[in-house]
Parts: sequence; C-alpha cells; structure tokens
Amino acid sequence: MKFSLISAFFFLCIIHLNAQKFEGGVMLGLVGSQVAGDQYSGYNKAGINAGGWISLSVGARSKLQMELGYVQKGSRENPDYERNKFDSYLMRLGYVNMPLLYRIQYNELLSFEAGLSPNFLIHSNEKFNGYETVESPFSPINVCLLAGLSVRITDNLRINIRTDNSLFSLRKRTVTGDVWRLWDHGQFSDALVLSAYYKL
Repeated sequence: MKFSLISAFFFLCIIHLNAQKFEGGVMLGLVGSQVAGDQYSGYNKAGINAGGWISLSVGARSKLQMELGYVQKGSRENPDYERNKFDSYLMRLGYVNMPLLYRIQYNELLSFEAGLSPNFLIHSNEKFNGYETVESPFSPINVCLLAGLSVRITDNLRINIRTDNSLFSLRKRTVTGDVWRLWDHGQFSDALVLSAYYKL
C-alpha cells in the first residue's frame, strides 16, 4: 500500500510537469546482473528496469533527478557440460528502487550522472539445480551506488547506461563465499543497466 501511494504521487507529478519547471517522463530498459560472493561470475542474469523520472535544473549544466521504478537483479549459472560443470543456480530479486542522481550535461549529446538509490525488496527466489533453497534470508532494504552516462537521440529521447552496485550485503547472515566490500563481508549485487528515457 505504501509503494502504491508513492507511485501515484510520483506519476501525478509527471502529469503536471507542464505547469512546473520540472522535466519528467518514463523509462524502460534491460539489466544484466551478477552477485559478488556467490562463487559464480558474469553478468548472466537478465532482467528489466521500468518506471518514471523527474528532474530539476539546479544550474546551467546540472540537474537533480529522482526516479521511481522496478528493477530485477540476481545471479544465474547454467550447466556447461563441455567443462564438466553440471550444476545450475538461479537467484531472482525484484526491487522497488528510488534513485536520486546528480546529472551534468557535458555537451549537447552527452551527460554524466552519479547518485544513490534505496532498494526495497518485493520478491525473491533462489534455486540450486532446480530446487528452491534459502541459504540465508535476503535483506528487505539495500542502498546502491549508481554512475552512468546518457546519449541524447532526440529532444525527447535519450539512451542511458549505468552501473548499479549495492553498498550492503544482500543477505541478513553471512554465507560461504562472502567477499569484503567497503565495510562488511557478504554478497553484493552488481548490475549493468541499459535504458531508454522518454521525456513527456
């Protein structure tokens, strides 16, 4: 219910942008993700990134941007029989995220961005060799560090590529294979996100 109210407010803001000095619109993209510390490697888990955004100019070439969206992350390892790897693994994580970004317009075509994003877990699933497993419960909230760039295609359309890395462990407890990141051991989400942003 709380997310529904936040979503409704966010999109009402977008609808009334013409009366304000904000810009805003919708976004849709693809995600490739992996989990540092799960003993697998590669951005093999595909997902989607969808939602809306608003931005406010705070300088001649800079903007603050806020987003509200749904993003799929996780990890995947498929069997490779030629290399005698017979196990399969799949971690699916779905989040409502709220990125807050500082964007700098480098020139007419390129802009750069960096910021933080709270992530709220709304569903999760983990399977090893086709069977559900819960080695350790997933944390309901995380914070991610974001950095990326956008290329303007038209006045209303830009393509964005972004790296999205969790600052805290995905799990509530430590598990085999945990790695160190900044200030803690755990499993950490790393994602590459390619999205189209359309200005309404």
